[in-house]
Amino acid sequence: MTVEVVPSVIPSSSASAQAAAKRASTHSHIRGLGLRDDGTAIQMEAGFVGQSAAREAAGLVVELVRTKRMAGRALLLAGPPGTGKTAIALAISQELGDKVPFCPLVGSEVFSAEVKKTEVLMESMRKAIGLRIKEVKEVFEGEVVELQPHMLPGSEASTRAISHVILSLRANKGTRTLKMDPSVYESLLRARVTLGDVILIESNSGAVKRLGRCDTHRQQHYDLEADEYVPLPKGEVTKKREMIQEVSLHDLDQANTRPTMAAANDMVSMVGQALLNPTRKTEITEKLRREVDRLVNRFIESGTAELLPGVLFIDEAHMLDLECFTFLNRALESPLAPVLVLATNRQGCDLLVRGTDDVLAPHGIPRELLDRLLIVRTSLYGLDEMLHILGVRARIEGVQAEPAALEELGKVAQTTSLRYVLQLLSPCAVLAQAASRPIISPEDVRNAATLFLDTKRSAAL
Repeated sequence: MTVEVVPSVIPSSSASAQAAAKRASTHSHIRGLGLRDDGTAIQMEAGFVGQSAAREAAGLVVELVRTKRMAGRALLLAGPPGTGKTAIALAISQELGDKVPFCPLVGSEVFSAEVKKTEVLMESMRKAIGLRIKEVKEVFEGEVVELQPHMLPGSEASTRAISHVILSLRANKGTRTLKMDPSVYESLLRARVTLGDVILIESNSGAVKRLGRCDTHRQQHYDLEADEYVPLPKGEVTKKREMIQEVSLHDLDQANTRPTMAAANDMVSMVGQALLNPTRKTEITEKLRREVDRLVNRFIESGTAELLPGVLFIDEAHMLDLECFTFLNRALESPLAPVLVLATNRQGCDLLVRGTDDVLAPHGIPRELLDRLLIVRTSLYGLDEMLHILGVRARIEGVQAEPAALEELGKVAQTTSLRYVLQLLSPCAVLAQAASRPIISPEDVRNAATLFLDTKRSAAL
């Protein structure tokens, strides 16, 4: 486990700085692997403390993924609890960048009451494979200068009684009047489009996007404004624009489960409708996934789309059973497979594989799958590293401790665990406050360790 001070949003206020730090999650401080240009690890960098060998090995994996030489392989992070396995997995995703999908999963999450465990694993694997779709589409972009719905003869005023809509858009090089379908008028109402707004309409799907208020209507400046002002679009109202959308293969699977969406004119519109209309979690057939894969391969060969293999991270991998391990072993041979990263804290060679009665294997993972894994070991922290982590964590939680108290906590951590002493910080601060002391003393540490047992003492009792 590694910690680091999170910078305050408002440096002038110490109280707000402490509040911002307290709201930080366990791994929000991780910004990368903290490696030099030559691949060697910096002792304290990017939120990490120590674990140099594991970080350098993870850096090599990142390089293999970037050069697309990681296909069919996976990574196993093995080590005692609290040694930064989850942090290394998150750092790998950060090194790969925001555009690379990263799907985290805990081993116990696959046991669902709605769908099979292999279906949960397959969905997670396809969520970790992205697709960047590029299409040149004809769009209408401009400022709305006229919006007039025309009703059917003898009908009452309602959206169902509209025959068509007259829409006039103005751009830098002219104005164009369009006769639109009633469904477009419903989209305009949902987007709350009014006169003076700058909008964009896709010609083939009729999708409407409100870009903002035209800046020609800005009459005076306000410190707080509800509208975002945008300039008048340049060029003609009708133009061709390259639309880029990044989706996962799971999004395409869900989009094709709806016949109306599968019949859309283009992939971008189909996926957009699926994201706006989520449905109940159901199993997707293998036949449908094969059809989606053929569609994706066709788009890739034509240059319309680009495949983005991501990372599937399964924490507490020893919670999986033999059926899950067998599925993962087969899935890694698929041409559309993400980078698989497993993490476990089970140590030893003769551990029972879940779902079996007599199958023993290292880490509780079958040897057939272990042969495909690159194994990275995380080690326990030394005393100096733990003292540094304790000092940083104390600042994050807004407590003050004497150097002797931190040394006492470090001694306790050597016989128990780092996670245990990190949880003792707040009780120690309460005990110090009850004794009218603003700073935690070694006596407070000993009292807290007496009140709260660690795992070993609890098991002994």
